[in-house]
Amino acid sequence: MGRRQTDSDLHRFTLCVLFLIAAISCCMAYYSFSVSLKGNSDTIFVGSSESWRGNEEEREGDGCCRGVEHLELWGDAMKWGSDFKLNSSEECCRACKEMCEGDDGPCLCDSWVFCGNKQDCGSRFGECWLKKQKDTLDPDWRDSGDKVIWTSGLVFGKGEGIIKLKTEHGIVNVNLFPDCAPHSVYYILELLSLQHCAGCQFYRAESRGNSWDLQGNHIEHAPYGPPYALIQGTVDAYGTVFKDIPQEVCPPIRRGSIAWVGSGPDFFISLANHHEWKKAYTVFGQVLPEDMEIVEKISQLPTIPDVWSNVKVAVLERPVPLRFIRMKKSP
Repeated sequence: MGRRQTDSDLHRFTLCVLFLIAAISCCMAYYSFSVSLKGNSDTIFVGSSESWRGNEEEREGDGCCRGVEHLELWGDAMKWGSDFKLNSSEECCRACKEMCEGDDGPCLCDSWVFCGNKQDCGSRFGECWLKKQKDTLDPDWRDSGDKVIWTSGLVFGKGEGIIKLKTEHGIVNVNLFPDCAPHSVYYILELLSLQHCAGCQFYRAESRGNSWDLQGNHIEHAPYGPPYALIQGTVDAYGTVFKDIPQEVCPPIRRGSIAWVGSGPDFFISLANHHEWKKAYTVFGQVLPEDMEIVEKISQLPTIPDVWSNVKVAVLERPVPLRFIRMKKSP
């Protein structure tokens, strides 16, 4: 968890500085929400509101088509890139999605590979390979690194891409967003292969209090916290090396959103629709609505008051171990 900050002696400010403080006082509430999410790192990453220009009402996962550069996924080719060339990785991704739409029949494409650098790709520039994995939750990694000329991504069909977050209070089903947060999802998929996730745990729990209703909507004239309507944990497993996750898509936080604190490995599950947080956090998944009662249960566990960056928070008396698992492999 975050280091406690000690109060420093107040310095005298000039009249100009006092005026500046008054001018930005309207932003202090939002700042409080940001610093209240302080995790294991010394600083908190707050994304710019310009980082995602999607519609405010756009659902998580809609409109995204992102992949990971310098990564080549293997798999059975549904369309050969040597005969199928496009202008961008986004077009390649959308071509794969078009083969995975509809409620009937199998998802014919669940991964794509694109070569988009003219200099490095040469005659292969624009090649879009549409592929089918034997197991979408354990994709076939061909190669990765700076010398790899390919950009690759995953596409989950209806009912696919759902994993389980196991706790002693119940199992929470999570729908992952590989097309919006591919770096984040690939890390979570790596955790599925671990037999244990020692060190992975929830360590903070704050209920909705009297500020949000059962649907997560903010009650008029109520404060925004504390409590802040979330549970917070970490997936920094002992014995593994965590690499910072780059900022990805940051839609507004809604009830059930799972997002990183900064660049990870700390994350939180929101119990409410936090529109006041704007688009500050990378969202990589969503808890299925029927499992939110388990998240609510964890938020009601006994806590100890603490102060992070001058913000009051509630820390669990006893951390709750967690582990991402899968029940069975895709056929």
